[in-house]
Amino acid sequence: MSDKQFIGERMRMYYVLIIFVIITFAVLIFGKMCIISFVYGKKWKNIGLNQIHFNIEIPAIRGNIYSTQYELMATSEFKYRLFVDFFAKGIQEDTLKKYILTIGNGLSQMFPQKSAKQYIVHIMKGWKIRSKKNRRYLLLDHDVNYLQWKKISKMPYFNQGSNKSGLYYKKLLRRVKPYETLASRTIGDVYGEIKKGGKNGLEKYYNSFLSGQSGVGVRQKLGNKYINFISVKPIKGKDIITTIDIKIQDIVEKALLDKLEEYKAESGSVVLMEVATGEIKAIANIKFFEKNIWKEAQNYAVSDLGEPGSIFKVVSMMVAIEDGLVHAEDSVDTKNGQIQIAGRILKDHNAGRGGYGKITASQAIRYSSNIGVALLIEKAYGNKPAQYVNGIYKVGFNKDLKLEIPGYGIPQIRHPYNNKGAYWSQTTLPWMSFGYETQIPPIYMLAFFNAIANNGKLIKPIFVKKIKQGNKIIEKKTLIINNQICSFSTLNIIRKMLDDVVNMPDGTGNPAYSDIVRIAGKTGTVLISQGVKGYKTAKKILYQVSFCGYFPSERPKYSCIVVIWKPHKGNPSGGAMCGSLFKNIAEKVYEKNCIFNIRSFPKDTLHLSMPILKNGEKESTIYVLKQMKIPYEDRTEHGQKNFSSIEKNNKILLFSNSKKEVFMQIPDVRGMGAKDAVFALERIGLKVNVSGSGTVIAQSVLAGPSIIKGQSVTLQLK
Repeated sequence: MSDKQFIGERMRMYYVLIIFVIITFAVLIFGKMCIISFVYGKKWKNIGLNQIHFNIEIPAIRGNIYSTQYELMATSEFKYRLFVDFFAKGIQEDTLKKYILTIGNGLSQMFPQKSAKQYIVHIMKGWKIRSKKNRRYLLLDHDVNYLQWKKISKMPYFNQGSNKSGLYYKKLLRRVKPYETLASRTIGDVYGEIKKGGKNGLEKYYNSFLSGQSGVGVRQKLGNKYINFISVKPIKGKDIITTIDIKIQDIVEKALLDKLEEYKAESGSVVLMEVATGEIKAIANIKFFEKNIWKEAQNYAVSDLGEPGSIFKVVSMMVAIEDGLVHAEDSVDTKNGQIQIAGRILKDHNAGRGGYGKITASQAIRYSSNIGVALLIEKAYGNKPAQYVNGIYKVGFNKDLKLEIPGYGIPQIRHPYNNKGAYWSQTTLPWMSFGYETQIPPIYMLAFFNAIANNGKLIKPIFVKKIKQGNKIIEKKTLIINNQICSFSTLNIIRKMLDDVVNMPDGTGNPAYSDIVRIAGKTGTVLISQGVKGYKTAKKILYQVSFCGYFPSERPKYSCIVVIWKPHKGNPSGGAMCGSLFKNIAEKVYEKNCIFNIRSFPKDTLHLSMPILKNGEKESTIYVLKQMKIPYEDRTEHGQKNFSSIEKNNKILLFSNSKKEVFMQIPDVRGMGAKDAVFALERIGLKVNVSGSGTVIAQSVLAGPSIIKGQSVTLQLK
């Protein structure tokens, strides 16, 4: 056998051997597959199915809440809750102690509310009390955002991974408010698990819009992690654009907080509303908690059912004047500030100073005389109290405004023939006339005063302007509750009374008088009932003070109500306490919205009266000059596209480039600043030397003569 034949035989044997091995492995694999499929198939199928979860709910992203200028007020954000598992396999006590100082310093730099020592003590405490039953030791007492988590995970020791350091996280979707406490209670909150929806405020009222629509998916375990595979995509929630103006809200909250601290009051509310639209531009509800801590609390302005006090006198006067039973100049005798009605003593606030004596109905409002208003209403409606209450209902106080804040209150105004068990006595009518024996939320009183400012049109206060999803926008329209709360003649009388309350020196609302913006409104001071103890306690009488009005009174833009509950310092007074606060808010809001005509300002002598033009394309330049209404004269040659220019006698002269040097003159730069003067001279080819500082008082080459390029000019500044 030759060598070639031998090699060929050997090769065939190898091929046969390889094929045999392959077939053997194939048979074994096939056999194993059969065993797995038919013998253990059910078992492995169940194991596989246990790693897959079908029809998993994929939560939708909750919609955002914005201010009226589209500033973000509430949004959803992933947060990270950090834990340390001190029973992780690779964790070493020596390594932990080696890096503990670095960790403490790093955490203290990121979160300075605690010292490095406090963080070290906290972590080492976790090491000492470690237990297999408790492997979730909180590293921080608050959640962190993504960037903070990444920074912590890169710290020495923690950068070794979860197995060696024990650090791991739980990812949570949380609702955050970028402006924190601003209008916080009105914006509302959601439950800890966002998918449960809104808890209060706009978050609750508009929950169905904000929530969106959940999707459906399959969750499968791959490696050590579960991954969601989406079958039906979730639909993001709609965005809510509120009526809140962040700048006005900030003004209101700061002003209210300052007054509450000044008078040591227990709580206070302010609501500011746009007259024409009913849009709530700012709403603040601040309460004292402890240790000089003030927070946004329950939405008192919307939910609180309390006696409105003297601001309600305006309602009584409007009803009586509209019925023709009282006139502005009607006389009423308030005597020495104290009278008796049906065996009950009624006093005016100046009873200790001799009272007001005989006054007019208009003065009863200006002086806020309880006796004056009570006697006028008693005389007009003493034998027909139902007509008085029906008049109040006619204004709109019996209407449900259907406000967008869950838990809002509805006025409770008793009726002599339909009082649902409430007792109607001989003193009910006179006391009701000046704001007792009724329960009205502040926002209803604001809506009433807003109607006075709005030429008699009562509209619903609104908190949301638009609902938006993608490019689709749903506009929220102004809802009219009552087209005309009274006749225009009555309205004019009432508006004059409210103007006098503030702008007459003897008006109770004079502390609200402003030189900047004219204000009209009414003060209120009311004793707070102490339940079974009545209006007085053995220790101290408690008050609610208020002021409600609008501004500018000649052309009202905003209405506003201020209420302060239980001031413990100072003399309780709706004018002094709330009127002055109203004034502060009104002036700042008015100044914020002022638009001045700059052409009415005196000319600035330090700047050129005409712009400096760069040489260029003539047609475009002339178009700009026309649009800006800048006087010019075109002296260019016919068909000339480019130009040169100078300013002369408050006019721009345009010349052909070829004639530039003939007409170029030295400008008068006296009165200019150094920068502008140097620029004006150097642009025409002069060399400038400057002496002194300030503005130009002299120039070495006088204005007028034609220039010589390269010529030097010295400017004297002072």
